[in-house]
Amino acid sequence: MFEIKTGQANSKRELYADLAQQAEGMLAGEPDLIANAANFSALVFHSLPDLNWAGFYLYDGTELVVGPFQGKPACIRIALGRGVCGTAAQTRETQVIRDVHSFDGHIACDAASQSEIVVPLVKADGSLLGVWDVDSPSIARFDDEDRAGMQALCDIFMRAVNQQA
Repeated sequence: MFEIKTGQANSKRELYADLAQQAEGMLAGEPDLIANAANFSALVFHSLPDLNWAGFYLYDGTELVVGPFQGKPACIRIALGRGVCGTAAQTRETQVIRDVHSFDGHIACDAASQSEIVVPLVKADGSLLGVWDVDSPSIARFDDEDRAGMQALCDIFMRAVNQQA
């Protein structure tokens, strides 16, 4: 059985380092993408403060389709280039949005979301797996430390995915 550690980290950097260690242990040896994505979503959602959604949109070759997540029901399909998720997928660059209302074309799946971070997930062969999307009900919840921490977590997730291939 896996138990989420909710220790008292002194900084975001320490919190993300602890989460990275937990993610590596949780994903080790498990070959199933959906199982890993579901547990990864739960780990982040229940470990980081001030989130209202954390999950995956998986690329089906045409568009992004909602995958395992934690939070309220979400938009099911997102075109590449649309919204924060579609932009991250198309540009393959992490998007840190301090205020979603200032992002032209933002897709409001949950009206409570005020800020968002989206990390593109690219396989070892260069193909797009999808995106990792995290929302907060607070404006300016995400910063460069979150960018670095989320990208590090996604690197761990993608290493597990690439070992399955």
